[in-house]
Amino acid sequence: MELRHLRYFVAVAETRHFGKAAEQLHMAQPPLSQAIRRLEKELGVELLRRTTRQVSLTGAGEVFRTDAKRILKAVDEAVARVGRFAAGAEGVLRIGLTGSAAYRQLPTLARLMKREMPQVMLEVHTEMLTPAQESGLIERRLDIGVLRPPVRLDGIAHRPLDNEALVAVVPERHRLAGADTVRIDELRHEDFIMYAATLGSVVNDAVVRACLASGFYPHRAYEVTETSAALALVAAGLGIAVLPDSIRAAPREGVLCKDIEDALSIPLALAWREDDESPLLHSLLTVLEHNDLFLEGPA
Repeated sequence: MELRHLRYFVAVAETRHFGKAAEQLHMAQPPLSQAIRRLEKELGVELLRRTTRQVSLTGAGEVFRTDAKRILKAVDEAVARVGRFAAGAEGVLRIGLTGSAAYRQLPTLARLMKREMPQVMLEVHTEMLTPAQESGLIERRLDIGVLRPPVRLDGIAHRPLDNEALVAVVPERHRLAGADTVRIDELRHEDFIMYAATLGSVVNDAVVRACLASGFYPHRAYEVTETSAALALVAAGLGIAVLPDSIRAAPREGVLCKDIEDALSIPLALAWREDDESPLLHSLLTVLEHNDLFLEGPA
């Protein structure tokens, strides 16, 4: 059965007239009549009652018209959908984010995509440190990542989104709770809650560098795999954490964020596979560029 025969039949069924249907289809009437005859023969049922004055549908014709219209609508939608996909306007983007980026950057990206790319769905994977996102990109489990350079694996491109200062996250009853700002040196004797050493955290590296610059090595009292767990332990009074400033976007009862006078800042970047030629990725990068979400600098 050819798809065009369904279109021919629906046109006749809707107009109840071979001449009008042929005009609508931009074809001659005899080939149209012959095509409907072949369709009826293929189905083994009579779809139309023909007289010299009118054309009407049989019971089987009424049923077939409903199904034929549904099939044609589905085909038209599929054609439109694949066109949008090819143009980068529809599909699914799998995104990985570091723990703190989920609090500030994810809402910004999601709102922007809903406005500019409403037919694109986000599949979100949070609490992924940079090494995990790099692996996810190379193994094609992720399409984009919001991670913290440096990027160690070949084949990954990235552009900077932000430079974030580190902040001290302390319990609300901590001795520094009343301070406006703190110095790294004032954290010398604190118990630090840090990401597990095996995860290769860029934040950990920045914290250690800042502490060493002030003459001490941080005492790693607890290790966590997720930012939310670090906040929970700080709230419980088990130690302090030094985290990116975007953590302020996730207010949690029992913790306070303090600016650090002499802390380093750490970059945040959007990353993707260098060989990814997806129209969807190209559309996203264009949208982010036009909305000034990238920091100035080379791609």
